[in-house]
Amino acid sequence: MIIFISFLIFLMLVGAVAASIFRDLISAVIAATFVSLIASILFYLLHAPDVAMAEAAVGAALTAAIFIIAIRRTKRYEE
Repeated sequence: MIIFISFLIFLMLVGAVAASIFRDLISAVIAATFVSLIASILFYLLHAPDVAMAEAAVGAALTAAIFIIAIRRTKRYEE
């Protein structure tokens, strides 16, 4: 179990670094959403299903939707 949790934490770190490196803002939002989804899986594994559901709903779905709407109204690529 500890190896699986360590692997998920490693995936979170990779996703966070990828989100900060991408020049395409949509790709960065997708990577940040991936980090949030991994966090919700970790919360579930730590026996906090209510926090996991809130993180998945707000952290992944709602935040990603708001960011994508904002990016569509501005420039897609970072200068």
